[in-house]
Amino acid sequence: MPRAAAAATATARPAWCNRGAAQQVFPPRAVLSPPRLGLALLGWHAPLCQTQPAGGGRCIRMPSIFAYQSSEVDWCESNFQHSELVAEFYNTFSNIPFFIFGPLMMYLMHPYAQKRSCSIYVFCILFMVIGLFSMYFHMTLSFLGQLLDEISILWLLASGYSIWLPRCYFPAFLRENRSQFTRLVFITTVVSTFLSFLRPTINAYVLNVIALHIVYIVFQEYRKTSNKEFCHVIEVSILLWASAFTSWVSDRVFCSFWQRIHFFYLHSIWHLLISVTFPYGMVTMALLDARYELPDKTLKVHYWPWDTWPVGLPYVEISSDNKKC
Repeated sequence: MPRAAAAATATARPAWCNRGAAQQVFPPRAVLSPPRLGLALLGWHAPLCQTQPAGGGRCIRMPSIFAYQSSEVDWCESNFQHSELVAEFYNTFSNIPFFIFGPLMMYLMHPYAQKRSCSIYVFCILFMVIGLFSMYFHMTLSFLGQLLDEISILWLLASGYSIWLPRCYFPAFLRENRSQFTRLVFITTVVSTFLSFLRPTINAYVLNVIALHIVYIVFQEYRKTSNKEFCHVIEVSILLWASAFTSWVSDRVFCSFWQRIHFFYLHSIWHLLISVTFPYGMVTMALLDARYELPDKTLKVHYWPWDTWPVGLPYVEISSDNKKC
């Protein structure tokens, strides 16, 4: 393409079509006050576009956080290959299992939730919210979609943490008080949520810290237990999670290789595997919790649709008591 034609094409191209456009705010020294910057982030471009003095360069519009491709994160799948409205087609629709397994686990775990904690329903709803926000993010690759996706994962982990973490792992100053621990987790999650808007990179660190601590606790309990059923659920959970995590890392690190062989689906596979990991992880934490919180109760693992099938979704049943929602 001739240089003049290429320049004309680049000029005509919308700002939000450029990867990293969110960083192309204004030329040097064209500083916006916080209120004006806030309006710019919400998409009020025209009144805020400033120009430097003569010889200072041209103005570059700031894209809205709602705009397509305003996020710096882009996955290996080619964009807009199957629809003008969906940036990553397979990464978007591979979230559908979230809307299947979430309600299904609410139904299967209902007897357990009635006797243990009605917060189980909130946990399942948050899982579906993750699927919704993940679909929105991969459909638009917007900065807002990225934040919503990551923050919803943070709240899911925090809710599971507050529901199932054994009291013996609480910080000493809480004296095994679950209500105080829940308040501490809630406050920490709220602060992390606000910080993620100011410093988006902090969310990844918080998610990793929580996930690693959960893995550490599960590993410690795995070493202590002789319950074969509990060990089996832990082993399957770890295998599924490791496979999902490997797919996620491979898509990020080896994208150029996968593009050369025209295989763009590893992040989609991550969605599918992590959605299956959810029921196993949920049952793992329920069994772990029961060892400490319900020592006089018996939990039995069943598999949907039938216990006799070689593959199924796990859930637990608990002996009856008088607790009701």
